[in-house]
Amino acid sequence: MRPFFAFSVIAIFVRSTLGLGVLYDGRAPLTLTEASLDSSAGPYLTAVKGSQNATHYTNLLEPYIIPPTPLWNKQLLSFLPALIPTEQTISIKIDNTSVFVPGGGAPQYGFRRTELIAHVNGSSSTAALVTTMETRVTVFHFSIKLDETKPLNYDHEYQIVFIEPSDGTHVFGIQLGSPFTNPTGALPAQNAHWFKVLDHALNVLFETPFTPNTWHNFAVQVDWNERTLAVLYSKNDQHLVLVTKPVPNTTAASGSAGQGDFHFGVLKLPLVNSADTVANQGDVVHYGLQEGSTEGLLYSGVFVESAAGGVSVGGKAILPKIA
Repeated sequence: MRPFFAFSVIAIFVRSTLGLGVLYDGRAPLTLTEASLDSSAGPYLTAVKGSQNATHYTNLLEPYIIPPTPLWNKQLLSFLPALIPTEQTISIKIDNTSVFVPGGGAPQYGFRRTELIAHVNGSSSTAALVTTMETRVTVFHFSIKLDETKPLNYDHEYQIVFIEPSDGTHVFGIQLGSPFTNPTGALPAQNAHWFKVLDHALNVLFETPFTPNTWHNFAVQVDWNERTLAVLYSKNDQHLVLVTKPVPNTTAASGSAGQGDFHFGVLKLPLVNSADTVANQGDVVHYGLQEGSTEGLLYSGVFVESAAGGVSVGGKAILPKIA
């Protein structure tokens, strides 16, 4: 029997009570198996990866191995001494095989990337979910932890959470490391070990150190009509707090042109290769230097909710829609 399986039925009940406004739940349930990752049969589309099976790059860690963020755990009964996790932690890694080949496109030799895309089990398309998640005012939740067994190389830029419309831009993004520059500047860049929350125009809205042994909890409220962003943040079991009021995000396209898939994972940009032609040195997708090392991050607490009933900030606590 899988450890913690006895809690599965209870966990399913708890998850069903977490916010009636949940539009997408990417918190890996205790019943989810890694076979589902290989077939994209669960809440994640696992196509953005290298040549190996999805489970070479993405693994589910049961709570007794690495507990998920405590922000959404529940004390089921008053006499129980501890909170019981209701999801599995997700380990996402890259290595030198992590060269994504988009359908009909050239291999992306400049990148090393593994990403999970929000997906509805059994659906052949993400379009309907994108429309559901990206209408009116919605909130994108995710928690990130350092994987000390697979360290990042902070000389590089990492794009780890983003919404990507068809034009390849990002409605918002979470960045780590040293932003790509051509020519390459001093490395690592100042604050390379900090999370940066970026708007569509790549302005830094909020930044905070990526400290070890800590779950870093984020929520980004997107007003799709007014085209604004607001950011909430906390650590471990502390409730999310507002760190930026709504700010304009008007360089993002309006309507369906500004909607896109919700990604989370590890996308590592290259360093400039001086042996490449001048034209190719700026083509980060297909050219550049990569070390080929194994690197990764840990995720949990991934879900999207409508802000109509307020913003979930931890446990049963709700913050009114941010305006």
